Amino acid sequence: MRSESPRYPPIGYYGLLGDLRSAALLGKHGSIDWMCLPRFDSPSVFGRLLDWEKGGYFEVRPAAQAQSDRTYRTSSNAMETHWWEGHRRLRVVDFMPVLPPARRRDCPRSVRLVRLLVGVAGSFDWQATFNPRFDYGRRPAQLKPLRGGLLLAQHGGTRLALQYPEDSTLDLRDGAAVICGRARPGKRISLILHQVEAGEPAPRPIEYERADRWLHLTDAFWFDWITSSGYHGRFIEQVRRSALALKLMQYEPTGAFIAAPTTSLPESPGGSLNWDYRYTWLRDSAILVQALTELGFRDEAAAFMRWLDRVHKKDPSRFQIMYRVDGDPSIHETTVDELQGYGGARPIRIGNAAVDQLQLDVYGEVMRTAYVAWRARRHLPQTSRGTLIAIVDHVLDHWQEEDSGMWEARTRKRRYLYSQVMCWAALECALAMDRSLRMGARRRARVRRTHAEIREEILSRGYDSSLGCFTQALDHPELDATALWVVLSGLLDPSDPRAVSTVEVVRRELTRDGLVYRYRPAESEFGEPEGTFLICTAWMVSALARLGRNQEAEDLFSRLTETANDLGLFSEEYDPVHGSMLGNFPQALSHLAIVRSALGLEGRLPDVRAVVRRR
Repeated sequence: MRSESPRYPPIGYYGLLGDLRSAALLGKHGSIDWMCLPRFDSPSVFGRLLDWEKGGYFEVRPAAQAQSDRTYRTSSNAMETHWWEGHRRLRVVDFMPVLPPARRRDCPRSVRLVRLLVGVAGSFDWQATFNPRFDYGRRPAQLKPLRGGLLLAQHGGTRLALQYPEDSTLDLRDGAAVICGRARPGKRISLILHQVEAGEPAPRPIEYERADRWLHLTDAFWFDWITSSGYHGRFIEQVRRSALALKLMQYEPTGAFIAAPTTSLPESPGGSLNWDYRYTWLRDSAILVQALTELGFRDEAAAFMRWLDRVHKKDPSRFQIMYRVDGDPSIHETTVDELQGYGGARPIRIGNAAVDQLQLDVYGEVMRTAYVAWRARRHLPQTSRGTLIAIVDHVLDHWQEEDSGMWEARTRKRRYLYSQVMCWAALECALAMDRSLRMGARRRARVRRTHAEIREEILSRGYDSSLGCFTQALDHPELDATALWVVLSGLLDPSDPRAVSTVEVVRRELTRDGLVYRYRPAESEFGEPEGTFLICTAWMVSALARLGRNQEAEDLFSRLTETANDLGLFSEEYDPVHGSMLGNFPQALSHLAIVRSALGLEGRLPDVRAVVRRR
């Protein structure tokens, strides 16, 4: 993306590393410019992404200018960067260790990042700059060399330890450590970052061979996970890379998924629509788990339902739209005024005020996730059944309320079309699963009656005949890409003229260079420019496929894949004018949209309507 300062690389410049507890963004220049510890939603320890001077970073690269390219290792989330100058070659492998469950004890829990340097040809002088800045760059670290090859960084109770080669040189400059050495064939080098808990001793030295074993065990973990899906369709490259990216956004201790590992990357250059996405959105997690379940990853669905039961205690009235990764509901939005922001875009937000909003669509997404999991196993755990029955009753009592909608309107409460469609879908799934839900005759009759009432309200109040399109909210004329869900949900038959005209109007009025905006930015409550939403483009792919326009759908899917970076990662939005990424990165919704679009093009998505009709 364009930025006000040439120092800020484009968002697509970065790749993602992770250990199912937190994540790091690694740039083409060999620098970790974003990393929060110990969890995704913790304060950053490297945050140059939000302030090039104050944020902090950890860079490893040749000491002199050199060319480079990078790639993920095969079926893994470990990354290789190849540097060369003339005939000299240097390989750097970066990963955050995730070992198979039976081998987890082989790697100390304190190890959070490993950087391996291997000389391939000739001699290469390398340089590492270690500049941690705690609490979103507001707290410089105190650096203290310990024994040979170990450096401690601390401020208050936050402590990091960096192990580096003993035969390299260490120079402390202005709160940063500069470490220099030489790589050549036969000499292997490791830099290992530890997060040291309060009261724990400094870590012991770890030899290169042991760190190298962690690399191969980490490769094995990711390979075993991705190949367990059994997916071998036409889009295997796109689906597998997106699935691996989605898994990186899981907080394994609870099974929760975050929306993105970053905060405050703007939706327009220098703009103010900058949000913190490092939390577990109930909607996003539900849709994400649906996609993984459809690929054959059933454990993720089971973990999500357990998390749901534990956090909400079977009471839908207690549902928040988002939580911290450990299930804590306490999320308060504040701003960090000391930092410049990415390319000068402010404010920098920590936390998210949308936590207090009512968004009725989440009930439909949870029920759709439960349906996909039930369809895979044909039974529901007893704990899940209680939660799902409570959701059904809640939808029956509250579906007519105004809410903030999927786009989290902060000042415009309405009966948003998407929310109404998802309430209808929640009851649709309940009817499809009734053999396991056992709703009872009285509740079942009420579900059928309300299911028909919601559909009638959507058709009579959500469709604007003068526009020839379903609109953003009942009785409101604004256009919105969520109107496509009237087609995608099965509420209307694809041959219905209203379905066909809705697809045509959205495509004509909200599209640029094939990519779809979520609405007209000038009509939004903020009135600021923004990019096309990749998930909305994926909806268009699926809608065209449902209408039987398969060639158009495949052409648009091909266009959608062009918005990825060289590693196959997608941001939230894309600027088709300048060909640049916008918004938080990588974005879970965008990656699951790729997965579901691919499955839809292959006819692999479940049809809830067909099940209900048979019943």
